[in-house]
Amino acid sequence: MKLRSLLALGTSAFVLAACQGEDAGDTTDTIEDDTEDTATDTGEDTSDETAEDDGEDTEDIDFRIAMITDECGVDDRSFNQSAWEGMNEWAENLGLSDEHFAYYQSNDSADFIPNLNQANAEGYDIIYGIGFMLLDAVNDVADQNPEQNFGIVDDISDRDNVISLTFRDHEAAFLAGVAAAETTETGRVGFIGGIAGPVIDRFETGFIAGVAHVDESIEVDSQYAESFSDAGIGQQIAAGMYASGADVVYHAAGAVGNGVFTEARNRLESDSDEQIWLIGVDRDQEEEGNWDGGNFTLTSTLKGVGSSIEASANQTIEEGFPGGETIAYGLEEEGVDLTRGNMSDDAWAAVEEARQAILDGEIEVPEFTYSE
Repeated sequence: MKLRSLLALGTSAFVLAACQGEDAGDTTDTIEDDTEDTATDTGEDTSDETAEDDGEDTEDIDFRIAMITDECGVDDRSFNQSAWEGMNEWAENLGLSDEHFAYYQSNDSADFIPNLNQANAEGYDIIYGIGFMLLDAVNDVADQNPEQNFGIVDDISDRDNVISLTFRDHEAAFLAGVAAAETTETGRVGFIGGIAGPVIDRFETGFIAGVAHVDESIEVDSQYAESFSDAGIGQQIAAGMYASGADVVYHAAGAVGNGVFTEARNRLESDSDEQIWLIGVDRDQEEEGNWDGGNFTLTSTLKGVGSSIEASANQTIEEGFPGGETIAYGLEEEGVDLTRGNMSDDAWAAVEEARQAILDGEIEVPEFTYSE
């Protein structure tokens, strides 16, 4: 299954702005209110126009999808936000109203099963768990509701009523490693992971391999926050890395990365001559790198979470639900990639060369270091 270009997700980024900082998960009313505000407030009503352009009456599409966030929340500026943007775009492309999609906010893991049960009770056709942390909860609720369709992102379920959406993140991370190695002036770069496990192992393994592909003498400082939500620990780790001489840091840590961006910005604002960069994750995080002196986001690895949800929802509408299937998205499927960002021409050329070598099978990117 071929995803459309991930860079197209940027066109729906404005949709999330309205829900930044809001809590969407305490009650059904709150969820519906937030969804209405964020999904349809585009300045004009284009639903009828979109449906007419597509030649399809939206009243004929009786199909609704929902997502359950991990504990980082929908406005994490990374993983969950990418999923929510994709759902907004799915509805917009089909000319559907906000009643056809919703998110349920999880403040911690104790909310996973109640949110899944609530979404199930409200009759959504597919309920997606966003992130590997929800696998056990999705499996449990799927077992109790064998007629309900579920999706899990970033992990694999063996249930017949669950579709598993996975990504070859190590391929995009390899390209990030190439970009970091081509950019560093100190010969030292950093990697900040969220919670150790197979998913983040892919990011770290690919990144280190990409750095070594360019120059094996470059040192990679890898550390884990053991959280996806604690921005404070992210800032603390980044401070230590930059102070130790790393001038490029790549984070794969969800909302922990917000603290990494804060640290980089603070350092540059206190010393504008300092040359440091940050590599974003999951969606284009260039906007997060803005500061008075320019932009410090070198590039971002992209992950088509939203696009994979859109594709699986459309497949279900058109062909039926692909329950029990695992779909893996990599560079070949345009499911992961790297932005041009603020790389030099030489760094970008090296990234393009490495990308083509991966696609041609000349480079086989290692996937795991410690988890398998």
